[in-house]
Amino acid sequence: MLQDKTAVITGGAKGIGLAIAETFTAAGARVVLADVDGDQARESAAKLGGSGTALGVACDVTDPDAVRAAVHAAAEEFGSLDVMVNNAGITRDSTMRKMPVADFEAVLDVHVKGAWLGTQAAADVMREQGSGSIVNISSISGKVGMVGQTNYSAAKAGIVGLTKASAKEVAHKGVRVNAVQPGLIRTDMTAALREDVWQAKLDEIPMQRAGEAEEVGNVVLFLASDLSSYMTGCVLEITGGRHL
Repeated sequence: MLQDKTAVITGGAKGIGLAIAETFTAAGARVVLADVDGDQARESAAKLGGSGTALGVACDVTDPDAVRAAVHAAAEEFGSLDVMVNNAGITRDSTMRKMPVADFEAVLDVHVKGAWLGTQAAADVMREQGSGSIVNISSISGKVGMVGQTNYSAAKAGIVGLTKASAKEVAHKGVRVNAVQPGLIRTDMTAALREDVWQAKLDEIPMQRAGEAEEVGNVVLFLASDLSSYMTGCVLEITGGRHL
């Protein structure tokens, strides 16, 4: 589905980002893993096949120069930029009453500014070649809002607005911009949840199970590929039916 295509995945060194990279390489893509942890990105790239298949680079998504460098690394290393996945994210959970302003700003910077910089940099390249797919990783938190996540929920909702506005700006150049909203996905981050919290979230899911990172990767693959060639500005929920 992505044979001979090149993708950049921010936050790609581990978790959902790495699962997306694994799905992409299995579909024939070459990938650039852009992560604030450059050593982990390079280690993960080596496991995906290394030279000719995957490249790991250090990238702080709040730094415009670093984001553009990651995008240009794809073109320089593999000859094109066909897919951009803005996945990098952090959490700084706390009730609004207790949340430091710095924690609010940090989450907005990484998620919204990071996705905006990635979308901007990728679109600049893609519009010149007349094609490309950008996929932004939002969250179901951006749809319904979660207690203790006023920063994260605001950021993930902002990504939806960014997706729809940018999709309108670049559609006439052959560039598509879509988003996904994962729900409860089994990752190292969610594994740290208390058992009672985990169970309460499971109880809200009609499919009665958490999702796997690979299942997010499959939906992102669909949006990255030509199977979704007439879709732009869309937001797909990957939630097992939670919060319908």
